[in-house]
Amino acid sequence: MEDLRLIERTVLFPKTKNTKPRRLFLSNIDLSLLGHHEHVCFFHTPPNGMTFQRVREILHDSLETLLVPYDFLAGRLVPSADDVGRLEIECDGSGIVVVVARTDCRLSELGELCELKPEFKRLTAFLHDEGEELKDLGDLPLLRFQLTQFGCGSIALAMLLNHCTVDGVAIHDFLTNFAAVTRGDDLVVVPNSDRTIFRARNPLQISYPHYEHSKTDEGEDPFVGRTFKLPRSTRQAHSVYLSPKRIESLKRSALTTKKIANCSVFQVVAARIWKARAIGLKIPNERYSNMLFPTDTRKRVVPEVPKGFAGNAILPGYARARVVDLLAADDGELVRQVQEGIGRLTDEYIRSCIDWLEVNKGVHWGRDSFSVVALWRLGLDEDEFAWGRPICSVPVELRPWMVAISPGPRDGGGINVCVEMNEEQIPGFRRLMLED
Repeated sequence: MEDLRLIERTVLFPKTKNTKPRRLFLSNIDLSLLGHHEHVCFFHTPPNGMTFQRVREILHDSLETLLVPYDFLAGRLVPSADDVGRLEIECDGSGIVVVVARTDCRLSELGELCELKPEFKRLTAFLHDEGEELKDLGDLPLLRFQLTQFGCGSIALAMLLNHCTVDGVAIHDFLTNFAAVTRGDDLVVVPNSDRTIFRARNPLQISYPHYEHSKTDEGEDPFVGRTFKLPRSTRQAHSVYLSPKRIESLKRSALTTKKIANCSVFQVVAARIWKARAIGLKIPNERYSNMLFPTDTRKRVVPEVPKGFAGNAILPGYARARVVDLLAADDGELVRQVQEGIGRLTDEYIRSCIDWLEVNKGVHWGRDSFSVVALWRLGLDEDEFAWGRPICSVPVELRPWMVAISPGPRDGGGINVCVEMNEEQIPGFRRLMLED
């Protein structure tokens, strides 16, 4: 895609102007997730002779419509008016950015789309401004799109958004609504952006150690974070495909230990990733490895989060062990620890975590931590847009602490495990993922 060229860059505003701008409180969960997330959906050539120009028109009109109920996505980060040292969103209708691009490259030239590839970064290339990481966060749009047409007529729609606005479940709801509006239908889910259910307690009550979060370097406060930036990896992304047969083999291996009664696909795959990553990276035996797994707390807090919640309700469960013990453990024991980490997230634990973040201003990464994200469970490629259903939906890139589990090919099932490692590290990881 070296010939990728910018066609236009547009700022879109809510279709109906809000005459009463508001400030939106951001919870400690939101503020622990400052930083941009990039995702791309691929589509075949639109059906029924729909032109690319028509796709662009529907895209623009639908987003302008959506920015009325999702007014906060068209806002900007600003210092809190009531709480010194925090950020909130001013829902002032400043707008989102949408760019249109073209390339003569055919979609088939990218190969298997479910596997992470360096070329995918080109699909958000025009969404990044020069020197952006040094800009004040308040000057940056919270949501941006790049619509790219390939030479064969196929389409890629890439989304870049600040993660402090929504989590994966809320992104799914947004895309479901987006698809519905492009088809001329009403909203499927009415968004509720009120995050006060996740406000810290007064007085604070920290009841647990909270290994799932790490303190940032001295002087870096993500809750103020005017130029806060996420660390980026210099390693190469690799994908390891696990077939349905291989996944069943991993389940049998864990269940035959008699240490667990049952297990999910995510639990058994995450357990194997935990050990395989330690082997691939050759982490010293005396170090601890913290594996985090984002868990939806919507139904775990009391009272439950309202339907249509459009914010961040994801907190990481964790499994923690010394590497020497991790390598010695069998599959059943590692799955048991994953299940224990998920079960740990009770209402009291979640409230304690929010209070811990209030004091420590922590983030969900650190030297000894990594996160396994189950993208395939979000269903980001299930909705039918006016121009068709996505072939697949994948992240544009991984962060250094992230392992992504994404859907395998539609005709083959299974899953892809996407990880960033150096060339000399990936054989050990791949071997343990694919062999007993």
